[in-house]
Amino acid sequence: MRFRLLAAAALLASAAPALAQGSDVGRRYPSEKTSIVDRVTGVPIAVLTSGRYADSKNYPTHPQWAADGVHIVFRSADRDPDGTPQAFAVNEITGDIIQLTDGPGTGTGSLNLGRRSNKLYYMRRPSEDAQTQLIEVDLTPLLADSAAGTLRPQGYERVVATLPRDHIEAGGFTLDADEKTAYVGFDARRAPPRQPGQPVPQVPGGLRAIDLATGRVRTVIETPFRMGHVQANPLVPGEILYCHETGGDAPQRMWIVKADGSGNRPVFHEGPTDWVTHEQFADANHVIFNLMGHKRELRKAATGLLVVNLRDDTIEHLGQIPIEEFKRTELANFTDPNIPQDASSTGGYWHNAVTYDGRWAAGDDFDGNVWLIDRSNNKRTLLTTGHKMKPDHTHPSFSADGRRILVQSGMLTNGKKHSLMVIPIAPVSDAAR
Repeated sequence: MRFRLLAAAALLASAAPALAQGSDVGRRYPSEKTSIVDRVTGVPIAVLTSGRYADSKNYPTHPQWAADGVHIVFRSADRDPDGTPQAFAVNEITGDIIQLTDGPGTGTGSLNLGRRSNKLYYMRRPSEDAQTQLIEVDLTPLLADSAAGTLRPQGYERVVATLPRDHIEAGGFTLDADEKTAYVGFDARRAPPRQPGQPVPQVPGGLRAIDLATGRVRTVIETPFRMGHVQANPLVPGEILYCHETGGDAPQRMWIVKADGSGNRPVFHEGPTDWVTHEQFADANHVIFNLMGHKRELRKAATGLLVVNLRDDTIEHLGQIPIEEFKRTELANFTDPNIPQDASSTGGYWHNAVTYDGRWAAGDDFDGNVWLIDRSNNKRTLLTTGHKMKPDHTHPSFSADGRRILVQSGMLTNGKKHSLMVIPIAPVSDAAR
């Protein structure tokens, strides 16, 4: 009888859905926090992860800090003992690192943090034949129980919704400003693999909306092209920015639509020589983006960081890095199929960041430097240097209070792996006053 009871228990366990959290959820890792000083600018830098692991920050279109303002959520490809990609949080003050997810199929490419609630949302698909689920993690009790050593076996996660069996995620997902809805991009059919040096293969796509209370899934819009960079307006509910994802220069990159599918339209009508990329909301009514100037023929017109008004289409130009300031010191071993590495390369801004109060913008360049821009006068100040645009880009992002910038830096490992670093803007901003 005892054998039968044990066998029955094992069968029930194997048939159960994926656990709300696995055995490593809440696991604590020792602090790796150190400090360095930028050798060129003298700005102090807090190094939060050592570069031993394959860590990456969230993409700049999404929040980096949890709503508690203390924990930075990031993804790692190899910290988990099982070697699977998972989400982690690092305490910016103490440096303590806490594992937030576990198990197969964790979608770490698009981690969403609530701005109103201290919650994390991610997609999970534990196997090829399983349906994708949207998962909610309540960070407040998880982090508190982890610190106290009183972790529960379950109860920190909630399955919000199960997506249609034919769902193919494309372009990531995003939280609405009111945190009642998530929007996720999809491919209408499976795309062929991208070939080296070729654009992203195009298939029809679209957007789906997920009600976070009921789990109801509906289609917002369908598009004739590949969906990319899905992001909701962080300050205006029911407005979603997305792009035509080509992996390079799209004929018309930026688009915006309302949550009911109405008002779908292009943002910033592109000319034949405009190469638009890396768009994100600058505030409730504006979008910041980069008009690439990495080729000499593009520099025959205005390039650099621009801000477009979503309500009247007017443009604010935040400037460009002059060609003579581009040193091409960090690109020797970095390959990007969309960026030609030849003598005609002129560099310039590559990615951007912005504070929602309109005070500051930032941009990284092809040399791995990060520049701070005072939007009151467009003054450009070199904030920090030498972060190596490999194995990926620095992707600067401001903290919610606009006082610090988070980057992923290859400086400490000569571009082999990233360290997460926080740079204060106070020394520069105080001097500007």
